[in-house]
Amino acid sequence: MNVFKNIFKYLFLFFFGGGIYCLAEMLFRGHTHPTMILVGGTCFLICGVLNEVISWEMPLPKQMLICAVCITIIEFISGIILNIHLQLAIWDYSNMPLNVKGQICLPFTIMWYFLSAVGIITDDYLRYWIFNENKPHYVLRKRKQRSKGR
Repeated sequence: MNVFKNIFKYLFLFFFGGGIYCLAEMLFRGHTHPTMILVGGTCFLICGVLNEVISWEMPLPKQMLICAVCITIIEFISGIILNIHLQLAIWDYSNMPLNVKGQICLPFTIMWYFLSAVGIITDDYLRYWIFNENKPHYVLRKRKQRSKGR
């Protein structure tokens, strides 16, 4: 039964994240592409699974950095496949500064950094409220350890 619960949980989180991403694109760009539910869902799952494999004590800004890098990698791979090989022309960052093949750029990586906080916290609370997982808590910066003997 646990296997089915996990499958449901990850499918729910995947489609929730993908749906929210598509909704955000519709609000800000006025359109989206059906493949973005897959890309957005994958990014949301990867950012959400961080707390499954790392300590809750990792500072949130460091989690956000890891997420931004992961999202940028997924965006690059997706862009190469969808925009270049399949020629779907879903996005093009060619006019953006510091872009790579028009598929990723530094301004969007910075945006992913800040948006990843929303994704991390949303995933954590969905897991807490819906799937009865641990209550989220966050560390903003690593605490210095006190030296013993003084």
